[in-house]
Order: sequence, then structure tokens, then C-alpha cells
Amino acid sequence: MRGHLEERGKNVWRAKIYLGRDENGTKRYLTRTIHSSKRKAEDVLSQMLVEAGRGSHMVTDGTFRDLASRWWTMAEPNLSPTTTREYRRLVWKVIVPRLGDRKLRSLRASDFDVMYGELSRTLSAQSVQHVHAVLRRVLNQGVKWGWVHTNPALNASPPKAKRKPIVPPRPEQVTRLLAEADRRNPDLGCFLRLAVVTGARRGELCAVRWTDVDFAGPSITLSRAIVGSRGDSLIEKDTKTHAGRRISLDAGTATSLKAQRKRVANRASAVKGKLGDNGFVFSGDVVGSQPWRPDGVTAAFVRLRDNVGLNSVRLHDLRHFAATQLLAAGVPVRTVSGRLGHANPATTLNVYAAWLQESDQVAATVLSDLLVGGKKSKRKQ
Repeated sequence: MRGHLEERGKNVWRAKIYLGRDENGTKRYLTRTIHSSKRKAEDVLSQMLVEAGRGSHMVTDGTFRDLASRWWTMAEPNLSPTTTREYRRLVWKVIVPRLGDRKLRSLRASDFDVMYGELSRTLSAQSVQHVHAVLRRVLNQGVKWGWVHTNPALNASPPKAKRKPIVPPRPEQVTRLLAEADRRNPDLGCFLRLAVVTGARRGELCAVRWTDVDFAGPSITLSRAIVGSRGDSLIEKDTKTHAGRRISLDAGTATSLKAQRKRVANRASAVKGKLGDNGFVFSGDVVGSQPWRPDGVTAAFVRLRDNVGLNSVRLHDLRHFAATQLLAAGVPVRTVSGRLGHANPATTLNVYAAWLQESDQVAATVLSDLLVGGKKSKRKQ
């Protein structure tokens, strides 16, 4: 490893160490200005050479673009198609054009706050928070690699996004949707019934195979998800929390699944095919080898809900319906969290705080009635 001193003025020296070339072939240097005697400058240079030899300053003279490029090469293969598309946009269209040429060692939390302020003029607070999350992730990796000593994004202050109020459909609306689905497209009707009673994400239901269904239980196991938007190749991956869960089913839903099994088996038999036990429950081919596309399910749901005049209801609202109905019925938060597949009950508490407040009021009323009842019973004695 080579290093030398450059005289920049009276008692002003610049120590410069060659660190090699980056992945693009660009020469990288570590430099430091010393305002002191030559002897002091030589001591600083010697210390820099020792630290560089240990890797402590491997690329600390690099730019944010250098780090982003290396991080992207590592991260991209492990991202879902949807996340890849979003991260690519945020990194290369939003962040790098603004920070790419900045030296990593010069970045400060205030730089990010200025950028967030500029972005807030054209983007929503939630979108700016997404930028912050990606920026923080890139710099966290830089800390692990030794490119920077600390992550300055941790002290930045992105704008707070206002959580949109959750407005789940009413029970009678859900009943209308399911009835219309059963009439028009029984396969979709079965899918939507599962969405209502399990609160599962659409990608999780698209990934369900017949081996995941236990008719004796009855129950269903959700351990995978189908991801991919229009134009993407579908990928089967772990669930969002990377953990499977077994969900108990009611008798009516088990009956719906049995009818679905019979329908798909009849289709396979009609073309002299055989439905395998490992086939997808919801499939676009007769032997169940290909799952439904998540965006295709959403499109079918939109057509259905528009037909019954419920234009404001989204497919994801069926998940909210399941959660809020369970909470309103007094089902423990931990149980609701487990059915929804949240990483921990705190997520459920945060998302559905309003319904927990309502159930808390119900609890107070129940206790009050018990106390009143207790007094009455004493009078009877």
C-alpha cells in the first residue's frame, strides 16, 4: 500500500494513500490535510497506512454512488420483483441523482433532511419515508462493510405520514360480495371466503396447495406467497414474515374448499388429466400446476365489486374486515395477530388501535353489568 505527503503551504500537508480500484476500475484514495510540522504529518501518514492496512479505511473516501452500486449488486438477487422495481426507482431515480457524488464521510443527517424537504414538495410523506428507509438500509450496509463508521441517516427526520383511517366493509356488504362471487365465479367465491375468514394476504392465498389444506381439522397452512406484478415472472417465496402459520377454519369454509376440490378434479378429469395433491388450490390450468396471479385476482375482484355497486371496497379491505370483526368480538390480540401473520402483536395493536379502543369500552360495560348484577344477586339473598 502506497502513501505520500504533499506540501500545500507553510506547515500545511496533505497525506494521500492509494487504496486500489473500485469495481468500476476507478482509482480510490484516502486523503487527510494536516496543519502542523512535517514530522507530525509523517506520523499521521504512518497511522493512516496502518489503519488502511487493517481495512479501517477501505473505501471511506468513496462516494454514495460507489456504495449504492455495491449494495445493489448484493441486494437485488434477494428482492422480490415488486420490491426490485421500487428500490431501483428510489435508488437510481431519486437518491443517487441528489447524493451520488457526495463523499460518504461528508454526509450528515442535515443533508438528508434538506433532501426530504425538497422531495416533500412533489411527493407524499409516505413516499418520502420510503426514500428514507432505503437510504438507511444502504448506509447500514456501509457500516457493516466498514465504508462508514456510523449511519448518519439514523438521525435524520423524515416527515411523518398520516395514517389513513381504516374503513372495513360492513358485514352485509361482504355477504353480498361473496354471494355474487359464488354465482358468477365459484372459484373466486372460494378464494374470497378464505380471504374473509383467514385475513390472509392475496399472495399467500394464491400460493396455497392442496397439501396445505387439512379437511379433518379443518385448517389451512400458509407458509408461502406468490409475488409478481403485471409483466413479471411469478415467484413463490416465504411469507412476508418468513414464518408459516396454521389457521383453523369453520365448517362452512371447509365445505367451500371441498366443493372447490371437486370442481378442479372434474376439470382435470374432463381432459383426461390428473390433479396432483401438490397442485395449487387456485390455478389457471386444469392440473393446478400454475397459481393465480395476485394482480389477476385483484382485477377480478374489482369487476365483481363494481358490479354490486361497492366501488370503494378494496380486496385488502377483506383483511381489515377479518381483523376488526375479531377484535370487536373480543378475540385476544395475540390470536388475531397470529391469524393475520403479523410479526408480533404490537403491529396489530398499532394498525387497529381504534377498534381496540372500541372493544375496551365494551369491556368496561361488561364489567359494569357484572357489578350491577352482583348487587342485585345480594339483594335477592
